[in-house]
Amino acid sequence: MAHATVEWTDNLEHDLDLGELLGLIAGWMRDHADGAFPIGGIRVRGIRITDYVIADGNGADDAFINIDVKMGIGRSEAFRRTFFDGLFAVIKRQLGDLFERRPVALSLYVQEVDGWKHNSIHQRLKKDK
Repeated sequence: MAHATVEWTDNLEHDLDLGELLGLIAGWMRDHADGAFPIGGIRVRGIRITDYVIADGNGADDAFINIDVKMGIGRSEAFRRTFFDGLFAVIKRQLGDLFERRPVALSLYVQEVDGWKHNSIHQRLKKDK
């Protein structure tokens, strides 16, 4: 299980290719986790934030992108550090010069969670092989 939620302020609509960003995160989870995240358990979603106040509230161009990742318990600290340092670096690279063009805050938070799940996507993936 690895679920990522990308929240982004609506004033980034013309500066952010959300589909590309979501695809980048999902691809990183599939291709760089050495099997730590079962493919059928990967979820990446985007939530456009329309109501917000940033900093002093006076910067009309101020924006943010916040990424929250939830994953099941059990991955080592070394894996988490290496994996998420790499993910953060590729996200910053994908955003290009956005930080030079306007005031933007980017954050990535990772949380280990325990929960209840029921998922038949794993079965579909086995059939598709």
